[in-house]
Amino acid sequence: MSSREDILQSIRRNTRVRYEKPDYLPLEQEAMTYLDKLARFQEVMTQVGGRAVILQEGEDLNTVIRKLYPEAVRVAACMSEVTCGTGVQCLSCATFHPDDVEKPADLDGTDLAIIRGSVGVCENGAVWICQEVEQRAVYFISEALVILLDRKNLVNNMHEAYKRIDTGDYGYGVFISGPSKTADIEQALVMGAHGARDVTVILL
Repeated sequence: MSSREDILQSIRRNTRVRYEKPDYLPLEQEAMTYLDKLARFQEVMTQVGGRAVILQEGEDLNTVIRKLYPEAVRVAACMSEVTCGTGVQCLSCATFHPDDVEKPADLDGTDLAIIRGSVGVCENGAVWICQEVEQRAVYFISEALVILLDRKNLVNNMHEAYKRIDTGDYGYGVFISGPSKTADIEQALVMGAHGARDVTVILL
């Protein structure tokens, strides 16, 4: 049993009063929906400091990535090939797999990480990343991220997203919405303080 489960079990044992789960249906009925999810997702990705690119039929994924990040030398990829439409493309632009390193610190200096997203949220540009590799630090330590997302997996809002997310074999997942952002009390916005400085979602 994981430490997370230990904590949850302890809370359950020591909970004296239990309450019924509230009805969230009224909130879901008022949630935002969009007629053109592709256009909305691209728009909101720009608003959060990232970009969303639609991979056109017949386009080479490696060429698109190289055009976006021509100076990237150390490129990690969490997969060796990607299904694009009816075909499969190999990620030849990658130079290593994140799990090739022994410890997370060895990922320092990664120019670009290519990872897989499972759900994209049009409401806020967030993409659910389910941990697929042991070295999950690659999601945050890389200078830039390319998130590959099937356009069929765009949902309107967080209500819909939470119904579809999972944490996979590693029991971990995270929403990423554009590059890392932080602001001090004077509202000076800094990009990349706690994660990637640049994020591109490529919609397959």
